[in-house]
Amino acid sequence: MEFDIVKFLILAVFCFIAAVVDAISGGGGLISLPAYFAVGFPTHIALGTNKVSSTLSTIASSFKFWKSKKVNVGIVSKLFIFSFIGAILGSLTTISIEPKYFKPISFVTLILVFLYTLKNKNIGETNYYKGTTPKTLLVGKIMAFCLGFYDGFLGPGTAAFLMFCLIKIFKLDFSSASGNTKILNLSSNFASLVVFAFLGKLNWVYGLSIAVVMTFGAIIGSRL
Repeated sequence: MEFDIVKFLILAVFCFIAAVVDAISGGGGLISLPAYFAVGFPTHIALGTNKVSSTLSTIASSFKFWKSKKVNVGIVSKLFIFSFIGAILGSLTTISIEPKYFKPISFVTLILVFLYTLKNKNIGETNYYKGTTPKTLLVGKIMAFCLGFYDGFLGPGTAAFLMFCLIKIFKLDFSSASGNTKILNLSSNFASLVVFAFLGKLNWVYGLSIAVVMTFGAIIGSRL
């Protein structure tokens, strides 16, 4: 697929917005992935190329949250590998199945999450974290694996789902959950990127150039 300046500019605008949104609350993939589809990327190439740009932008926002001491090493160090393995399996699955059937599922799921947050308006306002227990770690590992699988399988909304799960399981506040979400999301994004790159299902020119744009968006979003 040859480089087209018009396609690049369209992607740059939407993916910048996606990176800002994703750094704040997650869900940026619901903007960036459809943008790749809209400009004519084949389904698997769109998924793989989106992983290039989203992985590098997630590194930027993760670093910002790490510097702000919003990452709980005790939690993410135990969940990181489960997210990584889940994403590898999810990516291999989506390569073998026609992904067009999965796009409506992601939209419906995000609508359900939105309705859930309307019902729980105070979620994440206060940090009630008092350490981990065997039960919370077990639930957290299952959650990390399942959402890692989903991120590799399709992706949009993974960060939002991670954030709300971390708040519910470990009683974190919103900003702390955001920081931990970025590290786990980085794990699943990188794992998926490795699979798509190995199978040649991505476009490096668009992926890397859009990654620069999304990195600036991620930095702005994490500051906000």
